[in-house]
Amino acid sequence: MTYRFIEEEATADIAFEAQGRDINELFLSAGDAVMNVMIDNLDAIEPHETRVIESENDALDLLLLELLQNLIYYKDAEQLLLRVADAQVSRLGDGWHLRAIARGERLDPARHLQRVDVKAVTLHNFRVEQLNGDWRAHVVLDI
Repeated sequence: MTYRFIEEEATADIAFEAQGRDINELFLSAGDAVMNVMIDNLDAIEPHETRVIESENDALDLLLLELLQNLIYYKDAEQLLLRVADAQVSRLGDGWHLRAIARGERLDPARHLQRVDVKAVTLHNFRVEQLNGDWRAHVVLDI
């Protein structure tokens, strides 16, 4: 489970590429990347609260977009920092289904080193693809 930030892609946005050995691990990596844009010290987020995020979409890439948007929503609406602990992506007819378990806690400025505020996930250059057996996602965040 890994991700890397791409600094040369956008000046007013932040881009990253996430990877996973399978699609479930890719969703975990991308979730951590989004949270790491907002919070410097991910390990300081303790798993006190749990949210179940379920979604369906015809397109796999849009399923990932929905998950990442949910993480941003919880941070904005409830001041809740969540890390995806488990993601199960499965086929559902012609589309896809996601059931993710996210755990975290309320933002505590004394313990959580804040970086930038992410407003949204953009569709600019957004993609999910399988390369040589591994899964990759390219994501640009509006900050």
